[in-house]
This record gives sequence, structure tokens and C-alpha cells, in this order.
Amino acid sequence: MIYTIEAENYRIELGSLQESSFEYFMNVNYPNSRKIILVDENTNEHCLEYLLTSYSFLSNAEVIVLPQGEENKVMDICMQVWETWSEYGFERQDVLINLGGGVITDMGGFIASLYKRGIDFVNIPTSLLAMVDASIGGKTGVDLGSYKNQIGLFVNPKAVFIDPGFIHSLPEGEVFNGFAEMLKHGLALNEGHWNELVTMIDVVKEINEEHIYNSLLLKNTIVLEDPFESDLRKKLNFGHTIGHALEGYFFENDPISHGYAVALGILAESYISFKRNYLTLSEFSQIEKVLLMHYFPIDLSNESLNEIYQLMKNDKKNKNGEIKCVLLISIGQSVINKTISELEIIDSLEYLNRLFLEAKKD
Repeated sequence: MIYTIEAENYRIELGSLQESSFEYFMNVNYPNSRKIILVDENTNEHCLEYLLTSYSFLSNAEVIVLPQGEENKVMDICMQVWETWSEYGFERQDVLINLGGGVITDMGGFIASLYKRGIDFVNIPTSLLAMVDASIGGKTGVDLGSYKNQIGLFVNPKAVFIDPGFIHSLPEGEVFNGFAEMLKHGLALNEGHWNELVTMIDVVKEINEEHIYNSLLLKNTIVLEDPFESDLRKKLNFGHTIGHALEGYFFENDPISHGYAVALGILAESYISFKRNYLTLSEFSQIEKVLLMHYFPIDLSNESLNEIYQLMKNDKKNKNGEIKCVLLISIGQSVINKTISELEIIDSLEYLNRLFLEAKKD
């Protein structure tokens, strides 16, 4: 079965790639274009062969392999790709296929959008995080030092083909990266989605196409209303104000994954919501219980708290020097553009550290 979602000027298909319209789409739209496939070391090893052996029109595709990891999501790598494409003589009518997780879809879209003022690109996400979040919505970009996605632009792919079969190639931790974003969708947008996710005991085995589809629908509905994140789309940043700062801080120390950072950000921003009396004790306790079931808390030294706060002062959502955050008013409902103070931020980080100390005792 193929689930279809109409996004802004492009189509999302969820289901087996073999049953999708991928081949038809490429043959109709790019019959004479050179095909470029962008992968990282992981998808080069685990996913690329399946794509190449399944579709004869990709037999002459040029494959560009990037080093894996968030630390390589930088302008230097983009420059190397642009230089390679120029040497190969790629033209504006050629097309890029991004085969990979969030780093590949973010970077690939960014690289394609700037090369010769833009070539088309298609996303085939291979990680759960990319399937439910990174590959749709038109956000592309790269990091600038410790600052996540500091350089980027909004550019939509021409199509997204999501084959959940790729999930089976992922390490367990990568599944939980994506699951954090799905939990975010439920908490910020839809209590029903949250309720269907929290019943899972074994996430890796129980996650299915319907769960992915429901998360996609929630994100796509918001993006259609607010494609450039001027209003409602900011709700999708729940957990990311503190989460991105944590990710940036540990990037220079002992890197943590994006999904893990978001999960911790969800805990911290839910804590602030509770302390402001937006969330009830019962709601906050449920959120805490679910998140701690799947994500172990982290050791935050007193010395790290101010550095994390300083990173938050350069967050993209800030306005007039104030740190802006998405907070919950109940499970499934959120509010945007809430100013949070230094005291609230430090308190929430100390809360995360208390969770770590308590877990360590056990």
C-alpha cells in the first residue's frame, strides 16, 4: 500500500519504493538528465546497492559519498561537492537524489539549491528521523561551528519517497532519534498521536507505516499553513531550543545525536511549562515517565550550564535579544514565541542533571 500526501508543490509517498511512482516520476520528469546520488558512508554501504540494482535508469548515475556524521554538515564539505560537480560538468537540468538520513537531506538540498542557482533534488530518506521530519518541509542547511543549521534556506524537493523498509538497516539508537521527533509532534500538535505512540514497549519492533504517516500528516499540515516558519510552524521547534543548545555544547565535547538532544529538550521545556503552571502535575509526570523510558538523562556539570545558556542566546528563533521557546499548555497543545529567562533555563538544566543523578543511583 502507498500512502500519499500532497505537500507544497511536491508529492510525498510512503510505502515500498518498488510499488511507488519513483521510476515513473524520474522517467517522466528527468528522461535526459544526468542523475547524481548523494550518500554518506552508511547509506553507501547499506542502501545504495538496493537502489542501483532496482532501477536501470540509475546505472550511469554519479555517486557522491560524504563522510558520515553531524560534524561533517559544514560548508567545507559543500565546497568540495560543488567543486566536484563543476569538474564533472553537471548542468542545471540534472537532478540530485538524496539517499540518507537528516544530514544528507539537509545538506543535499542546500548544495543542490545553490549550485548554478539551483538544480532539482529528490529525497529518499533512510532514517526514521529523516522520514518523519528532516526530509519534508523544505528546510535545508549546514551547521556553523556549534550552531545548528545556522546557514540555510527554504527550498522544497521535487518529491519525497519514503520506504520504511530502510528502517531495518538502522542501529537501534537511530530509530530512537526519529521517535523523539514523533513524540514531539504528538506533544506539540495532537494528543491522539501522542497516545498511540506511548503504548509502545518495543519501539524498534512496533513502529509501523501508520505511525509514520500520522506524524507526516501533522507536520505537513502545519507546513502548508506556514511554509516559512513565521507563525504556526514554530510549534515544530518544541524541544529544540534547549535541545539544539545541548547538541551544540556536546558537539565540542562528547557528541550526542540530534534525536537524543531533542528528547532531553522536550523534558527540559516540559519542565518549564510545568513550573509556569501551564502543564498539570499529572501531564508532566506522564511526559517524564515516557521520555525516561526510552532516553537516559545526561550528566551536566555546573560549568556546562552557562555555556549551554550562551549557545541558546544565538538561537534562530530569538527576537530582540530574548530567547524564545515553544511551551506546552497541555499534551497536544502548544504556544509559540514564549520568552524564557536565564533563571528558567538554568533551572531546567539543573532538573535534567537531577534526573541523571537519580538514574545513576539506580
